[in-house]
Amino acid sequence: MIAFVSGPVAALAPALAVIEVGGVGMAVQCTPNTIAGLRIGETARLATSLVVREDSLTLYGFADDDERQVFELLQTASGVGPRLAQAMLGVHSPDALRLAVASGDEKALMAVPGIGKKGAQKLLLELKDKLGAPLGTGALVGAQRAAAQGPAPWTEQLSAALVGLGYAAREAEEAVSAVTPQAEAALAAGGPAPVPQLLRAALQTLNRAR
Repeated sequence: MIAFVSGPVAALAPALAVIEVGGVGMAVQCTPNTIAGLRIGETARLATSLVVREDSLTLYGFADDDERQVFELLQTASGVGPRLAQAMLGVHSPDALRLAVASGDEKALMAVPGIGKKGAQKLLLELKDKLGAPLGTGALVGAQRAAAQGPAPWTEQLSAALVGLGYAAREAEEAVSAVTPQAEAALAAGGPAPVPQLLRAALQTLNRAR
């Protein structure tokens, strides 16, 4: 098993980072939140999980070991593969997922693309005794309060991801503004802003502008 990769960031895409390890470019599947913390040319260390299939070897990367552990625990639930587990971590942090499962929050899980009401109920039952209690509920509440007082976290995540992909801060700001109605619609429906979908929409906006 490849526990982590460390080296210069050679390339970035919306869901992929290429890390140079010993002269070899390792393609690592990452969430937009993880991509947002990377910069081309800078050294990065990603915790990783290798998923082996008959026809493929796929390396998934995470900001820390806790995120990787939750990724692997999510896959112990029936019907959850690596792509859905990564999508769940793309929408929620590990602690937010623990909190959702501990509190039986169906809506939080339904905010993940591909999870409906029945699927959310099933996951709540199967994951109840696996994820454990939130590690930093106090910090989570503090972050929610800070969000109420300042810019929405999704705007910061999206802007950082776009800058990390090589766009200028001005371009990132314009793209964030362009997808704000889409984010506000999701928030009005009671769910979180879907950062992965917003990132794809923002990139389409920037490609049209160029």
